[in-house]
Amino acid sequence: MLTAPQAETRPAAPAAPPPVRRPARRGRLAAAWPYLLIAPTLVGTAFLLLYPVARNLLMSVQHFRMAELIRGDAEFVGLANYTQVLGDPDFWTVTGRTLWWTALNTGLIMLIGTLAALMLKALGRRMRLAVMSGLVLTWATPVIAATTIFQWLFQSRFGVVNWALDALGFHSFQNYAWFAHRGSTFFILVALIVWQSVPFAALTLYGGLTTIPAELYEAARLDGAGAWQTFRLVTFPVLRPLFALVTSLEVIWCFKCFAQIWVVSQGGPGDATTTLPVYAFQIAQSLHKYDLGSAVSTLTVLILAAALVFNLRRMFRQEGEAL
Repeated sequence: MLTAPQAETRPAAPAAPPPVRRPARRGRLAAAWPYLLIAPTLVGTAFLLLYPVARNLLMSVQHFRMAELIRGDAEFVGLANYTQVLGDPDFWTVTGRTLWWTALNTGLIMLIGTLAALMLKALGRRMRLAVMSGLVLTWATPVIAATTIFQWLFQSRFGVVNWALDALGFHSFQNYAWFAHRGSTFFILVALIVWQSVPFAALTLYGGLTTIPAELYEAARLDGAGAWQTFRLVTFPVLRPLFALVTSLEVIWCFKCFAQIWVVSQGGPGDATTTLPVYAFQIAQSLHKYDLGSAVSTLTVLILAAALVFNLRRMFRQEGEAL
């Protein structure tokens, strides 16, 4: 007798293993790993930047002279140092000179840097490479080395500048002492600062020029726009944020300039080239009034910060209007 085939019995599927839970400690370590990587940089920045700023602020509200530097028992005097500095007419004279110095240098740097960037865009490949190489080498020259070179160039007896001017028929410049006159010393320092700063502005702006679509220039030419109109209506509006950023960086560079002035003239002749950083150094190191020097330094930072905040706020506002 035939019987119905029995149904096949399949083995039951094995149960899924329970999910493996990673230890909470490993998860916390993975989340903290990026912060651990940047921790050395943050510690170094805090030690090299934040600590000096905090120490300077503390000294500016203390009576801190040579005796306190040795003994270490400075007395807290509040805002007395700031009151004394702000009541000194010399401080306001130096502040005005610093603002004038910064505006003149920044204006020349941006003008020459913009022209150099436009020239780079118009040059051929080989000539552009040569000019850019020269700009990079100029930018890479150490500050003290470049300052020493300018001192040699304008040396009264053996300087190349006096020799060239005398050879061109300007015999009044034979043995001319450039560093003994207020105007000529100021001129040399302006030339030095501009020469050192133009490469950065030119190369940065040239990089921005390469991002402007060629169709915009073509449309401007079809509309009959000249070189100046093309720059005013196409180049500058597109690169306005970049111009604002480079201008802000150059303001910082010129405002805090110290090494070149100190090496060339130490703020002289007289006080013709004394700016706020030089003024603070003179008070602190020459007169050993470290408290007043710290107060001047703090006020210098506040003035610079106020100028930069105003400029950056205007830049962001213009970007918002453009969007």
